Amino acid sequence: MLTPEENESELGKFAQNELKPVGSAPLEELAEATLADLPEKLRQGVADAGWSELMPVQAKAIPYLFAQRDMMIQSRTGSGKTGAYLLPILELINPREPVTQALIMVPTRELAHQVAAEAETLGRATNVHSVAIYGGVGYAEQLAAFQSGAHLVVGTPGRVLDHLLRRSMSLDKLKFLVFDEADRMLSMGFYPDMRRVQSYLPETHVSTFMFSATFPPQVVRLADQFLHQPGFLNLSSDHIHVTEIEHVYYTVPGIDKDRGLVRIIEVENPPSALIFCNTKVRVEYVTVVLQRFGYDADQLTSDLSQGVRENVLERVRRGQLRFLVATDVAARGIDLPELSHVIQYEPPEDPEAYIHRSGRTGRAGGSGTAISLVHPVERSAILRIGKRYTIDLQERPLPSDEDVERVVSERIIALLEARLRGRDRLQTERMQRFVALAGNLGELPEGANLLAMLLDDYYQNTFHAPVAPADENVQPAVRRVPGRGAGIRGSRPKSKERRRGR
Repeated sequence: MLTPEENESELGKFAQNELKPVGSAPLEELAEATLADLPEKLRQGVADAGWSELMPVQAKAIPYLFAQRDMMIQSRTGSGKTGAYLLPILELINPREPVTQALIMVPTRELAHQVAAEAETLGRATNVHSVAIYGGVGYAEQLAAFQSGAHLVVGTPGRVLDHLLRRSMSLDKLKFLVFDEADRMLSMGFYPDMRRVQSYLPETHVSTFMFSATFPPQVVRLADQFLHQPGFLNLSSDHIHVTEIEHVYYTVPGIDKDRGLVRIIEVENPPSALIFCNTKVRVEYVTVVLQRFGYDADQLTSDLSQGVRENVLERVRRGQLRFLVATDVAARGIDLPELSHVIQYEPPEDPEAYIHRSGRTGRAGGSGTAISLVHPVERSAILRIGKRYTIDLQERPLPSDEDVERVVSERIIALLEARLRGRDRLQTERMQRFVALAGNLGELPEGANLLAMLLDDYYQNTFHAPVAPADENVQPAVRRVPGRGAGIRGSRPKSKERRRGR
């Protein structure tokens, strides 16, 4: 561990330029880091990880993290961002203090495992101890890690909150807070838990960094609640700017396109989406499919009466309709400044229409995602569009039923654990009468189906319920999950509530 004087000498060149907050003058770029700039013990960790040089996102982002200024960093999954924040944090943690000094919040248990494992590899020579914590498993191993003095904690928001409520973990000495894949954490419904964790932060400034593949308006508002005058770096491209549309396509068998759309929606979980079809008949079909699967969806076609059309559009403008399915003609003149996703169920017959469709998202300085579903014979056409308009089209594998099952399982565990935390003593006592039955149901012939039915109904009625009318006093303006908006501030005394807020 370097002394403060040594840190200033070795890393001072990373912090010479003043970072500018979002919305003000552009950031003055800091010189990129190289392997030679890192302390020997970190270079050893990088060698153990098998890296011959820093990846672009690491070279650009590391100087800003060493500067310890709050930052929003846009970087795609798989770009090397984990190393970008772990290397500076591992250097700045004091291993002689057996307390939690860094907290990294992630959306899934898989990512928690991955980040903690990478921290152990990169930090092997630093004596920094890491632990991954997440729901759905017992507490014994995680408690043992805290008792032995874990310096760096990687966890899902719900399980982090569980440990804070149990007082098995303290953030009183926290120095660094990272939100990894912030857009996915919002899509998993973790916002209330993140806010409650926030109330446990110390009085002193905590250097906070938010990494996200995209920064749509709802994520920007989230950043404003957790970060203090953050700088912004877009490392998804070769230059720094705020607005960006991510262009994605999935190759989907034609006979399975409707089920493919459902699986994509379930995994992506867009807060709002405009879904384009080429014909009125297809619009009606897709709308029925989405409604039958329990999604909040409606349609817009050119033959609707003006009254019906205005009613649908008003619901969209108020944020009370999640999915609008439409043809190009019917969607003319629609301006939705905070639309997070455009989904093209069918590629347009006119290549220029792709630009008009995808341009519906990423408005007003925000980010967005344009998704295209193509069957194999349409793949060449979408690639020609990308080449013609110099669009970086990213192909993603179509989610499988197993992928959806995994994502849904993680979400419902988070929902149920949050609801359990909100129960008072009498409610907890009352539910004990069902504990034995719950344990026995899995052994009964129809027991598993009974449990699955209850879980499915609960999931649909919470995660996919129609959006309530917007409340201007609630931020950020993301899809609110019924039953999870109350009690965001937790049970801590008001004096321990958020003290770094705006």
